[in-house]
Amino acid sequence: MRQQIAAANWKMNLTYKGAEDLLDAVLAEKIAPAPDQLVIFAVPFPYLIMARSAVDEEPGYAIAAQNCYAEVNGAYTGEVSVEMLQSLGIRYCILGHSERRQYFHEDNALLARKVDRCLEYGIQPIFCCGEALEVREAGTQNTFVQRQLEESLAHLTEEQLRQVIIAYEPIWAIGTGKTASAAQAQEMHAHIRSVLAGKWGKETADAISILYGGSVKAGNAAELFSAPDVDGGLVGGAALVAQDFVQIIKALRS
Repeated sequence: MRQQIAAANWKMNLTYKGAEDLLDAVLAEKIAPAPDQLVIFAVPFPYLIMARSAVDEEPGYAIAAQNCYAEVNGAYTGEVSVEMLQSLGIRYCILGHSERRQYFHEDNALLARKVDRCLEYGIQPIFCCGEALEVREAGTQNTFVQRQLEESLAHLTEEQLRQVIIAYEPIWAIGTGKTASAAQAQEMHAHIRSVLAGKWGKETADAISILYGGSVKAGNAAELFSAPDVDGGLVGGAALVAQDFVQIIKALRS
């Protein structure tokens, strides 16, 4: 069975003390993820060591970085490399989040290089894809998302692709209060899986976890996660509220 994942993306939020308190509050609930479930906290770079230490003894919990650079090392002031992340014991990294694409102009070619770097160093990418409102309104969202996948992932071997987690984030539903319906989420997730199947085969496509990442909340998580091709969520604002994220974890399919 595919892994069901609740991934918290804290973005650029929380002080160090606030981050400690949030982690403590979630972990205090003593939720034991099933063998096919995983809870990930994607925290700001300064909190990686603290967060990893907090979950080290917690089976089913892991820490992710929110980004990395495409080069291993060098004169790139302010950037963080996968080699650095690996040295901290970080096993996951978000790549291609819509905010990185929009604000920092990351394109599909750059993201392909970042995917390669992560895999080279044993870090699993959480690869984000998704369309803006104008694309959705034009009815071209399937073609748009397929191009993102093909230009950043199509060069991977089957073995490499099986290390990638995909997160579909409809940009029109991030931070807007709008949410894709469970039917809309399922439709796009099924399309993504069909794209993967066309390139790597159905068995591989069926093994890939595809998360939904557009305004997942405690109140809608169970409905969204009930869709057969939705394997959990990449959660933004609701992940900053301990009890909300706890309810989202509990909504994972088992």
